[in-house]
Amino acid sequence: MEREDLQMTDDASQYPPTSRTETSGWAVGFTMFAAVMMIMVGAWQALAGLIAIFENEFYVPTRNYLFQFDVTSWGWIHLVLGLVVAFAGYGLLSGKTWARIVGITLAAFSATANFLFIPYYPVWAILIIAVDVFVIWALVAHGREFKALHQEEAEYRMHR
Repeated sequence: MEREDLQMTDDASQYPPTSRTETSGWAVGFTMFAAVMMIMVGAWQALAGLIAIFENEFYVPTRNYLFQFDVTSWGWIHLVLGLVVAFAGYGLLSGKTWARIVGITLAAFSATANFLFIPYYPVWAILIIAVDVFVIWALVAHGREFKALHQEEAEYRMHR
């Protein structure tokens, strides 16, 4: 039972290669923005920590707050967390996989720390929480595409 109207061809060039995926410009942009925001939020958080360490009366806590720590303790927490977030943002700009994982984890820690810091400086804490949520979304949704772009750039540089 042969069918002459069906013809098999060896030419598969009409189909795009399946091993390479097209990197979206939006995905790379969101991830790049998240990395820059991590650097900026880390610097801001470290600055807020330094203010809390050197000027105790700058932040005025509300009364009867469940997570009430000494302002200097909050200062050290924000200083250390801010520096680590900024360094992870720099690693993310370099296209490192560890930086994406660390960035997601640190953004979650930063959002939690700022949630607990709301009575001390409410507007600032809520703003940082919003940025942290965006960073988590961008790294989870588009982090692989950003890494793929860095790998493609590295391959291009090697073959030049």
